[in-house]
Amino acid sequence: MNNIPIILTLYVGFIHAFETDHILAVSNIVTNRDKSIKALKDGLSWGLGHTSTILIMGTLVLLMKFNISDSVFSYFEAVVGVVLVSLGIHRIIQWYKRKYSMAATHTHEDGSVNNGSHLPAFLIGLFHGLAGSGALILLVMSDSTTVGNGLLYLLLFGLGSVTGMTFAAGTFSLPFNKKIIANVKLQIILVFISSTLCITYGTKVIIENIF
Repeated sequence: MNNIPIILTLYVGFIHAFETDHILAVSNIVTNRDKSIKALKDGLSWGLGHTSTILIMGTLVLLMKFNISDSVFSYFEAVVGVVLVSLGIHRIIQWYKRKYSMAATHTHEDGSVNNGSHLPAFLIGLFHGLAGSGALILLVMSDSTTVGNGLLYLLLFGLGSVTGMTFAAGTFSLPFNKKIIANVKLQIILVFISSTLCITYGTKVIIENIF
């Protein structure tokens, strides 16, 4: 690969991170954070999970000639829809539960939870990698002359998506940073908007891929 395809692949991966389902999921996660650095780590974790799945799926298809039908990828998409709906519902429940009980981790007045774990973001990235790997792998198979080039393409694409989602997570966390917005009511409104969008879009994805 020469410099132009490398840059283009990184760019495509970067832009891929800004797809609607990706943004809704990660923006919903970062509403838990009151510091941008934690949100950046969430974005990084999502990107690593996403890239891990794509590399695994790509290896199965390119090296082992593992055949995955379109219907299977449709079910993967539906699973992502379920994850989005679950994320939205879970986030809303968090806001109600904070009024009645103290969690094992420290919960702030604005509803943010600082347990330090970025595992949820990584796991969601894994699911998104499953759903988005189908078309990408088919493109790689049709455009790559060797298996090595194909895997390199997937790796560069993954690097671009990691960078893109880290940037997106940091950006979307800004309204929830207590140093920028101290209005708790406004933060609650933003949380409910992001959660509602997550539930609505997730339901749409499920219907489109199952029914």
